[in-house]
Amino acid sequence: MASSQPIAVFDSGLGGLTVVKALQKILPNESIIYFGDTARVPYGNKSQNLIQEYGKEITEFLINKGAKIVIVACNTASALALPLLKKTYDIPIIGVIEPGAEKAYAVTKSKTIGIIGTLATIQSEAYEKELLTLDDSIDTKGMACPLFVPLVEEGWLEG
Repeated sequence: MASSQPIAVFDSGLGGLTVVKALQKILPNESIIYFGDTARVPYGNKSQNLIQEYGKEITEFLINKGAKIVIVACNTASALALPLLKKTYDIPIIGVIEPGAEKAYAVTKSKTIGIIGTLATIQSEAYEKELLTLDDSIDTKGMACPLFVPLVEEGWLEG
């Protein structure tokens, strides 16, 4: 039986709704609240300090709404703000880098993995670092895609 406290999910925009959809499928009895920061999207061209500040503001808002766990469904916020959020708050806070890297590693046949994302996500090398914890022989190729977020926000990319 699910507790009455909701699971909270946030993203810089609407892309994190794919995480909500997956949660609803595997946890149908859970309440979920979603915060899409469409006023400040995209995060990928902003500084780490600003992204951390956004993350703290949103996390505090979600905790005040009774969240029992916060899922940072934004790759950029996961890369740049997640460690600070985990250290700052007493509830579980998880991001998308670790599971994304684990999935990529599980399906690669060549041990070469391409990574596309915002400039901030690529510059953080968060995926590369996570993949290297799984296998230090992994070869990664990162490429910043400035149009990635607008394409997701406009519904051109799904998955």
